[in-house]
Amino acid sequence: MLPPPSFHHLHLNSVDPAAAIDFYVRHFPTSKATAWGGLPALACPNDVLVLFTRVASPAPTSPQTALWHFGWHVPDSRASLDAYKARRDLTLLPLYTTDAGGSVLVSSDTWPGTGGVPGRTKAQIAEAQATDVQPTRSGGFGYMRGPDGALVEYAGNHPAERFNHVHMFQDDPFCAQLWYQKHLGAPVFAGRTSGTPLTEATCRVPRPPDRSWPALERDGMYRAPSAAVVFGDVALPWYVRQDDRPLAPTRGHLYDHIALGVGDLDAWIARLRGEGVTFLEPPYALGDTRAVMIEGPSREALELVEVR
Repeated sequence: MLPPPSFHHLHLNSVDPAAAIDFYVRHFPTSKATAWGGLPALACPNDVLVLFTRVASPAPTSPQTALWHFGWHVPDSRASLDAYKARRDLTLLPLYTTDAGGSVLVSSDTWPGTGGVPGRTKAQIAEAQATDVQPTRSGGFGYMRGPDGALVEYAGNHPAERFNHVHMFQDDPFCAQLWYQKHLGAPVFAGRTSGTPLTEATCRVPRPPDRSWPALERDGMYRAPSAAVVFGDVALPWYVRQDDRPLAPTRGHLYDHIALGVGDLDAWIARLRGEGVTFLEPPYALGDTRAVMIEGPSREALELVEVR
């Protein structure tokens, strides 16, 4: 058995990588500008990179791909929010609290989620109102608009600031979780799997009718079914896609691909070819190492980078 990969980098397409990196360093100051593999990069304190390829025109953010947003842990999300409010170059995004249109800037200013879900359906909101459930006013998550139209989450309260996750959508979340376990040996993120064991024959679970809030969309969002895996200390959580359209391929979009570090690239190539995984690109040079590009279950591009 090959050991599970580590999380290596998130790769973005940017019209101005230097300006993008400067933005992230200013707002997440434990990170720093660097370069890797001949590309401009952001180095995060947990040995994770965000790499940038310069493009002549803004990379598309629609139609929706499997890659939704990425995010940081922060020590105190409410303190971060107070600091962000004072920065004129920063756009903070509202989280709608109902489809009637109320909004907050941080989730802890509205009703807390329930049942392990960071949101409430209309019925659960009515229950919270009837029983006088109050916002916690501590921790929570919020969003900012990053360079090139990126969606960036910050969440607290956590021991230290670090790159924490790439949040995704999947056509079939539990099937995707099985795919990542089978082909990449990915550990399941604690608490983010089906309550009953599923197989490849039974993993397609329909989306329930109820949306929940807070949400970036006024109409709310579907948060079930959901699942997650983790590589090192970076989580890949995902919700079911939000409409009936299959997710688009990620290559060429703002969030181009996720990269995972492996110790023996040839062994991984042999394994994945034997398992029938789709290869988007054959092995190629990447800086002073090698890489290969495969396709995940919802057309997300996954780069395997040989790390010695």
